[in-house]
Amino acid sequence: MSDAEPVRYEQSDHVVTITLDRPEAMNSLDNATKEALLAALARAADDDGVRAVVLTGSGRVFCVGQDLREHAGNLAVMPNDEVWSTVNDHYSPIASTIATMAKPVIAAVNGTAAGAGMSIALVCDWRFAAASASFSTAFSGVGLSCDTGCSWTLPRLVGRGRAMELLLWPRRVDAEEALAIGLVNWVVPDEQLADDVADAARRLAAGPPVAFAAIKQSVRYAATHSLTESLAFEAEAMARTGGSQDHRDAVEAFLAKERPTFHGR
Repeated sequence: MSDAEPVRYEQSDHVVTITLDRPEAMNSLDNATKEALLAALARAADDDGVRAVVLTGSGRVFCVGQDLREHAGNLAVMPNDEVWSTVNDHYSPIASTIATMAKPVIAAVNGTAAGAGMSIALVCDWRFAAASASFSTAFSGVGLSCDTGCSWTLPRLVGRGRAMELLLWPRRVDAEEALAIGLVNWVVPDEQLADDVADAARRLAAGPPVAFAAIKQSVRYAATHSLTESLAFEAEAMARTGGSQDHRDAVEAFLAKERPTFHGR
């Protein structure tokens, strides 16, 4: 087993790439990896110099979810409530941090995404999939429910009926089917994934940070509120973004037929 850090954090200009780096274990999530991933996500979320985040895996796998070898050992020696404290301590905060950070998060799904690995990809704002990538909920196959936000994200992406199919009868969904049913935004050749994602992340990082944060907030709010409440929230967000220097600069740039530069204020 490698002594290397299980998660890599790399920044280039305003883009951070977070890489699950346990290829020998198919980027499965043992406690050390979950803690490192959560810390990396929190670091990116709190850094005003970061405008876009890419989440990916090393090798040929994105993430196969919980490390079942570690989990089997925990089941043998730990009380049930201690075993499953990882949901509240790790999986739920990982999902919440991705969903609530005030910057776009792209999942670059380079291979298999299963269980919590699939859930992590689904909670990201965009999903690029390599042509060889695949998805499986996996949970019920080992007698479990679902976590990391899958019960919330999956029905919203593919509809309740298809979500229940994929959750109750886990199966391999290849990249083309994932695109067809709305699990991913784009499918690209394996060899183009890194370049296409890097280009998208750079474009997002050059965009308006205040507006992007407000859009994420508005979409998240609308998912659990009425139309009337959502309209009121939109009005507040528009007033807030409309009062930003970014908006004023963009209007001036439009009138001057120039490309706007956004500073996040």
